[in-house]
Amino acid sequence: MKISKKVSVTTALAALALVLSGCVQTKNGKPYGLVYDYLAVPGQHVMDWLANFFGGSYGWAIIILTVIVRMVLLPIMVRQMRSATVQQEKISMIRPQMTALQKQQKAAKTPDEQQAASQAMMALYKNNGISMTGGIGCLPLLIQMPIFAALYAAIRYSPELSKAVFMNIPLGKASWILALLSFLSYLLQGYLSLLGMPEEQKKQMRFTLFLSPVMILFFTMSSPAGLGLYFFVGGLFACLQTLIINFYRPRIRKEIQEKMKDQPAPVVTPVVTKPVTSAAKEAVTKQATQKNRNRNAGKQQHHQK
Repeated sequence: MKISKKVSVTTALAALALVLSGCVQTKNGKPYGLVYDYLAVPGQHVMDWLANFFGGSYGWAIIILTVIVRMVLLPIMVRQMRSATVQQEKISMIRPQMTALQKQQKAAKTPDEQQAASQAMMALYKNNGISMTGGIGCLPLLIQMPIFAALYAAIRYSPELSKAVFMNIPLGKASWILALLSFLSYLLQGYLSLLGMPEEQKKQMRFTLFLSPVMILFFTMSSPAGLGLYFFVGGLFACLQTLIINFYRPRIRKEIQEKMKDQPAPVVTPVVTKPVTSAAKEAVTKQATQKNRNRNAGKQQHHQK
């Protein structure tokens, strides 16, 4: 739960781009294949259709496409971010119990103690309605995957898109300006998401929230500028989503406090096994020796018969 889901999303999109770059084959200088036929060509048609409304500007076509996708995803993303915020607030309220159980896990010396501490932690999560996934699902990523794939393939393999220019920036070539803007937009989103969080959670989240913008920066610096434009506009929408959640955070915190007021978080004490003393070890050894003697005596009597 400490790992930001945005890192997973960024990694998945970057991996998808690498896969797509190797899936399209060329023959006599012309691309072909399933990715080109079913992603690049339809994506190019959509871009052409949108660009016609803005005087042939493919930059504005990418912006409009991003806005449409983000507006469709906005209710889902806000609902998931609200769910994640609920999880964060619950974790904040049971932090003392979690800390106590974590200390017990570290101090456990036997498998029974470790198992008991783990079961206690799972019971703590279950009894307080805390999800191990942090309340974030994969639906927004699954929806964006084919759109991002089509956009990537269209920009890379469409002559019109690869040669298009938007505000003096060639969309078919890498642009450090759009890469930097994408980095700053997601860095701002990460900063906004920290507002209103308890200090202890801020310390845990700072690294992962900074890691996602860095990954986007390196990815967009080596990708066509059209993808940088897509990420930049998407980052601005992510900031909007975070501001909406921050507005509702005090209300969410109040609701969680009311629900958990009569349900204190339980702390299950791990089973402490008693250490085996030297006297007990000696008794066990004597018992085993006596059993072996009896077994040997029985075998000798059997052979004599």
